[in-house]
Amino acid sequence: MVCPAGELLRHTTTDRNGKRTYRSTPSVCMNCPCREKCGANGKGQKLIQRHIWQEYLDVVEGIRKTDLGKSIYEKRKETIERVFADAKEKHSMRYTHMRGLARVTQWVRLKFAAMNLKKLANWAWKRLCLQAFGKYFWIFEAADGCCAA
Repeated sequence: MVCPAGELLRHTTTDRNGKRTYRSTPSVCMNCPCREKCGANGKGQKLIQRHIWQEYLDVVEGIRKTDLGKSIYEKRKETIERVFADAKEKHSMRYTHMRGLARVTQWVRLKFAAMNLKKLANWAWKRLCLQAFGKYFWIFEAADGCCAA
């Protein structure tokens, strides 16, 4: 981390929440012309806290604000959020009757496995119907004589 005057801020601690604390050297900040601009405290020390993943969050935020990122984000409500809405409405996942993290986790995994099997069955059924319809349509055309050369 660098302050507005170009001085390096040293990393002092990382707390349990994943926040890194960066501090300036008070002897350098006391006589700095940018002290009011950077917000150093009365002791002449600048203190900044950033999350350990903040660099990556900044990159993701930059991507999200591009035209491609905006178009992808618009599809979220149709794909990601739809799954959770279906889980709440169709699979009684609005509330849980289980107690404890292990039991709730097993219950949720079982529900989502059932949802995935249901989705797989629907895809397989649609594919089977399309194949059967295609064969029927081809037989119908061949019998009609329209495809004869």
